[in-house]
Amino acid sequence: MASTINIEAYSDALVVLATAGVVVPVVRRLGISPVLGYLAAGALLGPLGLGSLIGAVPFLYWITVVDAKNVAGIAELGVVFLLFLIGMELSFERLKAMRRLVFGLGSLQIVLSTVAIGFIAYWAGNKPGVAIILGACLALSSTAIVIEILSHQGRLSTTVGRASFSVLLAQDLAVIPILLFVSILGAANGGGSVVTTLVLALTNAVLGVAAIFIVSRLLLRPLFRMVAATGSTELFVATALFVVIGSGVAAALAGLSMALGGFIAGLVLAETEFRKAIETTIAPFKGLLLGLFFFTVGMNIDFRELARDPFWLFASVAGLIFIKAVLLTGLCRLYRLSWPTSIETGLLLGPGGEFAFVSVGMATALGLIEWTVASFILAVTSITMALIPAMSHMARRIAPKFAEAKILDPELSVPPANASEHAIVIGYGRVGQVVCALLDRHEIRYLAVDNNAGAVPDQRRNGREVYYGDAGNPDFLRSCGVMNAKAVIVTVAAPEAIDDIVAQVRALRGDIVIVSRARDAAHARHLYAIGVTDAVPETIEASLQLSEAALFGLGRPSGLVIASIHEKRDEFRRELQQAAGKVQADNTHAVRRKTRPATTKP
Repeated sequence: MASTINIEAYSDALVVLATAGVVVPVVRRLGISPVLGYLAAGALLGPLGLGSLIGAVPFLYWITVVDAKNVAGIAELGVVFLLFLIGMELSFERLKAMRRLVFGLGSLQIVLSTVAIGFIAYWAGNKPGVAIILGACLALSSTAIVIEILSHQGRLSTTVGRASFSVLLAQDLAVIPILLFVSILGAANGGGSVVTTLVLALTNAVLGVAAIFIVSRLLLRPLFRMVAATGSTELFVATALFVVIGSGVAAALAGLSMALGGFIAGLVLAETEFRKAIETTIAPFKGLLLGLFFFTVGMNIDFRELARDPFWLFASVAGLIFIKAVLLTGLCRLYRLSWPTSIETGLLLGPGGEFAFVSVGMATALGLIEWTVASFILAVTSITMALIPAMSHMARRIAPKFAEAKILDPELSVPPANASEHAIVIGYGRVGQVVCALLDRHEIRYLAVDNNAGAVPDQRRNGREVYYGDAGNPDFLRSCGVMNAKAVIVTVAAPEAIDDIVAQVRALRGDIVIVSRARDAAHARHLYAIGVTDAVPETIEASLQLSEAALFGLGRPSGLVIASIHEKRDEFRRELQQAAGKVQADNTHAVRRKTRPATTKP
């Protein structure tokens, strides 16, 4: 039995797991980015690092990765999981709202960067087709590292986060035509038909995307409902993993990026009721697999390239970051983003990305790029990717020096953090708009927020002070001025969202007035228990309005009707508050009874 085990594969996997279990906690303790820790560990322990010395020091076999292929396949899933979770955070409406930045800013960045870098590659002696491939590959940035850094900093919802994500999304979509171009040149180089290759590639791409959408739209929600009905956590986890990996494989079979397949599946599932449960299930796997991916990227850093031609290597690293950063900063300004946002976005996306390893490797296998050129390009890409955490740190120090008093892009506006003595209306749907209209009539200052990215820009263009954001995020609430506000009015419809918002607001401010919409009496009792000042149950208010209209219709005096309705409303409120207090007291008593030490007879 022992002779059938692939010792190399197991030893390589143990090295990577040991890195996650030992190296990453150490670098976290030292205040270093885990991404940088994985990259450094991969460069040191990979086949091009200490692994190249196994012949002289056999013991290194057990602490280095012998063959990168043993972990490369699993590591690629890390990016798939990352893009799947990003898709879960989006919706088709939000994508539609971001189309100006995705298809405008992102597309221009890709085209101009490809032209500039491709011209330099051509000037260096490469053929035109190869120069275009190199330009396009180096024009793309690292979705995995940039999104991970912004997510770790809690800045995905900021202007920098949204602008960066818009460009990265455009770059991920550009993977398809770049791979098609490489395939066409490869067919022409090998004597194959360019037209046939193009038709087959496009057909596979269309069929693959269509299959993912059809399966996601028609089958995934019923599938998760059926699995959830079993009550089995293990089955739910298995189903979630199957959906993520299956969508990536389907995209790969169609000649697309696996990450793009995961993104599409996540985008569709974002509209379902299982979104939060799936996110919670996938997150631990995403962290480990993404770490594996960064480790494999580090393994591509060839220290021998540093010694072979260090001047041109570091000149290329600096030149790549400079060209892309300057171009993107200028384009961000063209799209009316502020100087701090433009500079930070440019520096974050200036380095190369993981797609270069896929496309350059593919072009090398097809005989389009020489091995020495490919090795040099991958070394440049690896070093720039390793510099991303440092670029992020530098950007956050430099960008504030160019701060402007005015926010230039109304679609990416954030609430004023210094707002005070105002009301915060959470939810700007039909109910929220009525509340805001009455606040206007009584000349009460307010700030409205909503998480509908499609509606917020339209409302702002109509002169409404509405901001996009997640009111369940404490940092966003602080940016809305919750620490200085007089009241928070919650008008959203989803009970679970209401509960989360109320809990977050009450945790930040114990003294603020919270008036919240409630689904029914039971929900209102729960809201009183967790700290609302006043809850307004929809069912009770509907019954009171019906009663008022009926009494008026039956000819009762208006004064008596209004008084009786107010009296009944107060009666309901007292009953709900008393019931909530009793439930809270019973729960406290039960907890104390469980934690009371048992007594024994002497």
